Amino acid sequence: MSKHIIPHNYHVSKADRATSNEHNSFLIWFTGLSGSGKSTIANLVERSLFKKGIKTYTLDGDNIRKGINNDLSFSPEDRKENIRRIAEVSNLMIDAGLVVLAAFVSPYKKDRENIRTIVKDVNFVEIYINTSVEECERRDVKGLYKKARAGEIKNMTGISAPYEAPETPDIEIKTENESIEDSVQRIVDYITPKLELKNE
Repeated sequence: MSKHIIPHNYHVSKADRATSNEHNSFLIWFTGLSGSGKSTIANLVERSLFKKGIKTYTLDGDNIRKGINNDLSFSPEDRKENIRRIAEVSNLMIDAGLVVLAAFVSPYKKDRENIRTIVKDVNFVEIYINTSVEECERRDVKGLYKKARAGEIKNMTGISAPYEAPETPDIEIKTENESIEDSVQRIVDYITPKLELKNE
């Protein structure tokens, strides 16, 4: 960081926003292969929270890569920068008082650890959507696996690029063994205590 950059102290703090919203803010990070169900589950978790009056926002690969990260490819270096920028955006949203839901393949452990560093461990919930590559390829919602097999897409995670699974995620969802409804409820139950403001 440049020595000429001096953070400004604003009068409205994160704590003030939490008090106004009547809930804490943090990041719920969904990681898993393309087609694993990350965005579907994140969307349903957000809907459940929104119905409870929680201030939320969801970030996913499509809405980020069409805008703020539309200059990045899928090379390992650009994937790293993609995740770094998302983490920084998420950090601003957490400060703004939102519960942020982020659904990204995010295949590298080191990059996910960097997210935790940026937003701080207390503000980070890692959810591993554990769906086999065979099942993801069977679903192939966006037709990406077919294109990767045909050589039209390079650096496709699970096909021509690695996916480093989380070793100790906060929650692991095995979509081939449990219903979406049960998965969503399990996540909501886990994060509900984190939403509650502690009495001063």
